[in-house]
Amino acid sequence: MVGDVVKQQGILKIVYGAGWVLIALIRLPARRRARSASVVVDRKTAAELSHLALLSVGMGVLPLIHLSTRWLRFADRRLPSWAGWTGAASQAAGVWLLWRAHAELGRYWSDSVQLRQGHQLVTGGIYRHVRHPMYAAGWLLGIAQALLLQNRVAGPAGPVSFALLCRSRVPREEQMMLEQFGEQYRAYMERTGRIFPKRSP
Repeated sequence: MVGDVVKQQGILKIVYGAGWVLIALIRLPARRRARSASVVVDRKTAAELSHLALLSVGMGVLPLIHLSTRWLRFADRRLPSWAGWTGAASQAAGVWLLWRAHAELGRYWSDSVQLRQGHQLVTGGIYRHVRHPMYAAGWLLGIAQALLLQNRVAGPAGPVSFALLCRSRVPREEQMMLEQFGEQYRAYMERTGRIFPKRSP
């Protein structure tokens, strides 16, 4: 029985690691495409940089420590088997959503609150339903981390650190878009959900 639990947790760690390999494969070409258009509006702040640093710890450093060392073993826990497979499904959905968002944004993507030269408002594909699908992907990946990494430190660190970034950054991004696109963006806001699709009236 103990051997089965250890095996299952090992599989979940592999699933988690594979997800982040796929994310890297999505992000690397996206960064190259984005560099083809220069930044013309930059709203990056010191507070945002601190939130990004915290996110790097919560979704990068702590999971890596958990996966590669025994330092966080004191905080290990056992979740029901359904939790791990729910986490795997959440991660798969998050990776897919991230891929689609990058594909549809193209060279207009930025990892900060920025606008690029010739920036156009993207409202097709998944952007037809939500204004910030990358943040939706972030939530799905954070939930996946909490369920796949069955550790009281490394697991919750993902969604907690992402929540702090999301709370501070999304309103600033929307304000920037309103200033840039005016009524076009306001109308877009009325027909779409911010992070998840708006329920039909």
